[in-house]
Amino acid sequence: MHRVTPGTLGVMVAHLDDARLALAAVQALSTTAIARAAELTGRGERIDDHQVVVDKVAYAATEARAAAEVIAAADAAPNDALLAAAAAIVTAELAATARDRLAQILDELGLDDAAIDAIYTPAVKAAMRRAGSEANVRALGRMIGESGGRNTWPLDPTFESVRSSVRQFADKEIAPHAEHIHRHDDLIPARFISAMGELGYFGLSVPETYGGHELGNLAMILTTEELSRASLAAAGSLITRPEILAKALLAGGTEAQKKAWLPRLASGEIMVGISVTEPNVGSDVASVACKAEPATQGGRVGYEITGAKAWCTFAGRADVLAVLARTDPDPKKGAKGLSLFIVEKPAFDGHEFETAQPGGGTLSGKADRTPGYRGMHSFTLAFDRWFVPAANLVGEDAGLGRGFYLQMAGFAAGRLQTGGRACGLAQAALEKTAEYVASRTQFGKTTLSFPLTQFHLGRMAAKLAAARAITYAAAIAMDSDERQAAPLAAQAKLFACDVAVEVTQLGQLLHGGWGYAEEYPISRYVVDAQVLPIFEGVKPILSLKVVGRALLA
Repeated sequence: MHRVTPGTLGVMVAHLDDARLALAAVQALSTTAIARAAELTGRGERIDDHQVVVDKVAYAATEARAAAEVIAAADAAPNDALLAAAAAIVTAELAATARDRLAQILDELGLDDAAIDAIYTPAVKAAMRRAGSEANVRALGRMIGESGGRNTWPLDPTFESVRSSVRQFADKEIAPHAEHIHRHDDLIPARFISAMGELGYFGLSVPETYGGHELGNLAMILTTEELSRASLAAAGSLITRPEILAKALLAGGTEAQKKAWLPRLASGEIMVGISVTEPNVGSDVASVACKAEPATQGGRVGYEITGAKAWCTFAGRADVLAVLARTDPDPKKGAKGLSLFIVEKPAFDGHEFETAQPGGGTLSGKADRTPGYRGMHSFTLAFDRWFVPAANLVGEDAGLGRGFYLQMAGFAAGRLQTGGRACGLAQAALEKTAEYVASRTQFGKTTLSFPLTQFHLGRMAAKLAAARAITYAAAIAMDSDERQAAPLAAQAKLFACDVAVEVTQLGQLLHGGWGYAEEYPISRYVVDAQVLPIFEGVKPILSLKVVGRALLA
């Protein structure tokens, strides 16, 4: 936390007052745009007829929400100069980018320039210029460079303890091995999993009744963020997949299933892969074709799964796969014909595997090579009459046809975690960049002393503050009502992932030529960040079918 003198604090308060004018403007414009888009689309019924409009409205509304949350965070920590500066700067920027985004679709919304001018008055524009002035951005950049860019976001003692303990573990156990795992495309070491299990990282949202710690979603986000700061692929994503299955079980599993699976998930005894996507089915989950047909094997009643799946992360090492499969052959049933299965399998190292059951069922997998996000490996799978006992259908008989709903409940948690992962990766980029520009000397002085370096570093910190604010707000909201907060979790994912891409790339530029060298971790951060807007809901679908639909309905 950066304390300030009373005089300097007064300047910060003035900048926040300017930012509040900007916030009021972007909120008013966003509200107007949502109302017009709702009319245009029949309250979201015709989203696909107006995809560009809905995408831009959804993103502008997300920018407005991020601005509101970062201002609220600054208000809650009145003596934190860094947060106050970041909040003022990023709110001014978001008010401008949202306005410019919506200016492209004014005709479609039935608005004109006068409508924007009525909201963004000369007084508001002047406030935006003051709050987001290049002098303010440079001042923030200098603060970041001098402090090493460390994350000092104010938390209460309990959550501060969570963050501190995970940070120590990640710095000591994960970070020293992250580069080797990335360069060699190695599998995550088993000791990472066992250590994280002993520390309780897999049970943060599992109720104590079932062996978890039930610290809630904010503790889970803080844990994910610090692990991702050390390595997105080698640690940051490890707790996401058990979390998704745990949420599905809590939402629709039988009591016997909860008692059987949740303690083992919470302890890290079993690792999970989530198997939804298919080679020809991505975001259109209702079109899943992999089928599960009733069968009996060795006197046991169950289902045989046949079909292909794609992008199943950690499928080789996983002990179980959460597989979404079609139990009703009628394609007209769409999502209502899908069910969710817990599919047990042997754990395998390496990039390929093939296994067979005594009854003749087979399962094989091959990892797809990726430029980043290495360590967990994402597999294309082939199921051929792979037998699953009826007890492993989530919800058993009551779960037939409810798989889509249960999977979406898990995906909301996955999106929230991805927001945390994005913040952690962006934080790593900010720290390494601050360290580099403070030590790199050119033309007789450090690159931090150059105004443009300060400006870029200040923008990186400001954008990250907004991403962190909306992600933490979503986590707290999820603790109160997961279903109602799901759209906010999607907004956090949408915004934070773009911030991670922007911040890592800016960090790479500030490293100069060395930013393209594998010897510097910033190059790994850049390629890892590219996956964030894709998985757990690819950006266009997220903005249209999740955020947009929720806003317009």
